[in-house]
Amino acid sequence: MVNDAQTFGIDPAAGHPERALALGYAPSAVRQGIAAAFALDATLAKLAIGTRDAMVAQLRLTWWHEALLALGSGEAPAQPILRALAAAGADGGVLARMGPGWEQLLGAPDAAVLATFAEARGLLFVEAARLAGASDDVRAAGQGWALADLSRLTVDPDLSARAVALARPLLQQAAAQRWSGAGRFLGALVHVAAADLAGAQPVGAPKRVLRLAWHRLSGR
Repeated sequence: MVNDAQTFGIDPAAGHPERALALGYAPSAVRQGIAAAFALDATLAKLAIGTRDAMVAQLRLTWWHEALLALGSGEAPAQPILRALAAAGADGGVLARMGPGWEQLLGAPDAAVLATFAEARGLLFVEAARLAGASDDVRAAGQGWALADLSRLTVDPDLSARAVALARPLLQQAAAQRWSGAGRFLGALVHVAAADLAGAQPVGAPKRVLRLAWHRLSGR
């Protein structure tokens, strides 16, 4: 997964070693496509949160939206993420719907906007599960992870607190199920996000790493 991140020029694990470990649980045959999907999400996040000019951010998000909609209709643009997604057989129509979710954050996000954002960004888990051939119910997992990660990325303490409050019950719901072998990388991401929110132990603590290892073996 580290090499995959270098290929795309952006780290889909966002420098988070446990997230990198979880993504490494993805089936080897589709790992490159999974890495590309998460690199896409990291790119959209950087545009939406890291761009000072909202108009510029919207224009760039629109470019990605249109490029993803065109995925599979011809030769992919000379862009590593798009090429990898096309090679993996990713559904550009599904992934394109993530962009408008990020655009919601360019304004003043209230509870309804956060719900819309979570649903749109949560499609990352839907497409990742499809690519991996996993039949798990990933709706709550994707939305909970999307909100938990937003709470980590934003510098707005109020937005972070509201995202955390919405994320917790979704992550609890997702963590309660038993994950299939193909979907365990997504279940592992749920456990990582929940541990981050709990904040009881630092990233990389032995207990946290052992928890991921147990999940990989048991699906719990």
